[in-house]
Amino acid sequence: MHTLVTGCRGRIGSTLVSLLHRDGHTVRAASRTPGDLDTTALPAGVPVVACDLGDPATFGAALDDVDSVFLYAEPSGIDAFLAAAESAGVGHIVLLSSSSVLAPDAQDNAIAASHRAVEQALTASPLTTTLLRPGAFASNAYQWAPSVRAHGSVDLPYPSSHASPIDTTDIAEAALAVLTDPRLRGSAYHLTGPESLTAAEQVGLLAAASGRPITVNAVTGAAWKESVAPFLPEPVADSLLAYAAASVDSPAEVTDDIEKLTGHPARTFAAWAEEHAAAFRP
Repeated sequence: MHTLVTGCRGRIGSTLVSLLHRDGHTVRAASRTPGDLDTTALPAGVPVVACDLGDPATFGAALDDVDSVFLYAEPSGIDAFLAAAESAGVGHIVLLSSSSVLAPDAQDNAIAASHRAVEQALTASPLTTTLLRPGAFASNAYQWAPSVRAHGSVDLPYPSSHASPIDTTDIAEAALAVLTDPRLRGSAYHLTGPESLTAAEQVGLLAAASGRPITVNAVTGAAWKESVAPFLPEPVADSLLAYAAASVDSPAEVTDDIEKLTGHPARTFAAWAEEHAAAFRP
């Protein structure tokens, strides 16, 4: 099996490359800007190629002699990518999608829109497709780290909103499973952490792990949007706010798909907080 892993600047892609290499599979790491990759995060000897999912000119060389692909959801070039993959003889694509596509308001959700567009293109193609649909990442808590380090506090528009945060290592291990076990191909998997937690409860676990109190400040949605405007597009911020508002005092769904795919229970947010506690200390 020769696998192309896209998005290797991210934690999921780089971890998946390491897992595939560890298990003896031929793997190629791809990035829109391969020169910016932290090659120390990749195993020695793994080839790195340019693959900009919005630029069809980069597809041919990246897909040459590839059997399977781990794909990020970028809709702008998906039709050209699938045509190039079919021409190259790719037989299986694993898409990193999003559980947002399962929401009742998915048609109005900016986050769901791009993932739905890519899912629809894949399912309409002749290629075998496996869909991984994770919810909130545990690593989303990193957005709170600067405020915690500087002020010992976190601003939350909906402190009692629920999520079932998932460790990105579990997502990479799930991708490894579906890429390497033909019995798991062709299905859709809703990936979650092992428990539903409110945003305030997540902050509490970070406080316990880092050994310092962290205050939760309830703020308006408008104030939160203003604070994230430098790095979060407004439609995405609106979608996140809508999701948070809808999940107030409403526990998030928890599935056992991680355990089905990997053979172990999903890692807890408390364990993630312990592992990354240094990011939340002064």
